[in-house]
Amino acid sequence: MNKDRGLKTLEDAAIRTRYAEVFAPRGYAGSLITAAALALFVYGLWHLGFSFSKLIAGFGSLGSFALMMFPPDWGDTASLWRYTKALAETVAIALLGTLLAATIALPLSIIAARNATVSQVLRFFTRRGFDTLRGVETLVWALIWINVVGLGPFAGVLAIATSDIGSFGKLFSEAIEASDKRPVEGIVASGGSRLHAIRFGILPQVAPVLISQALYYFESNTRSATIIGIVGAGGIGLQLSEQIRTLEWQTVCFIIIMILVTVSAIDMLSTRIRIALIGKSVPPV
Repeated sequence: MNKDRGLKTLEDAAIRTRYAEVFAPRGYAGSLITAAALALFVYGLWHLGFSFSKLIAGFGSLGSFALMMFPPDWGDTASLWRYTKALAETVAIALLGTLLAATIALPLSIIAARNATVSQVLRFFTRRGFDTLRGVETLVWALIWINVVGLGPFAGVLAIATSDIGSFGKLFSEAIEASDKRPVEGIVASGGSRLHAIRFGILPQVAPVLISQALYYFESNTRSATIIGIVGAGGIGLQLSEQIRTLEWQTVCFIIIMILVTVSAIDMLSTRIRIALIGKSVPPV
């Protein structure tokens, strides 16, 4: 018994010696960071004027608005047709904006990828361009494009596309950089050009990831298209803003339900498309 205990003690000592950094006593850095984050959080609440009394009173007002919203009401047949047409316009804005962004971002992401770029200088400026585009919110881009091309859905398409070019460029380039280099080396060794290596060695690997990202952004952009419609970029957002302005809360509820149903339908449809194209799971790159 004592012999077994002695062997176990020696094994424990050997393990502790081999993995000393794991068994080393933890410092105070983690505690200090946690305390600093908590202090910053409390200071932020105080500086922004957070008040539990206002929050509780706000919940009461929110309940009153909820009661005024039911039952949902779409008005007459002409109004229902107008809302349906506006919702279809919102979906079209999201779809066209997403497709335009993905189409432009794909070749740019190849330039921005470390393992596929033609120039490191060009890669640097392309990366910074992506940062600039996605660093500005879609709503701000909508306001900019409205002043450039005027009110309407065209400005909404351009706003979503401009914002998503930066996001798609970053995601696409990172997927390309994470791809397996062995197919590329095989194509180059067999006499293929750099363009052949990208076309037949990289793109087939990352295509499932790119398709999944594009489908997700289409769903997300449907909600974004609703928001930018409020500022004049067309779609159901304009109708929603008008009903809120006139305090037609039952109609507001009906429009919100229409948006939720549409987003859910797009989510189910995109899932079916993804499964049909790339299977039930996205293979890692």
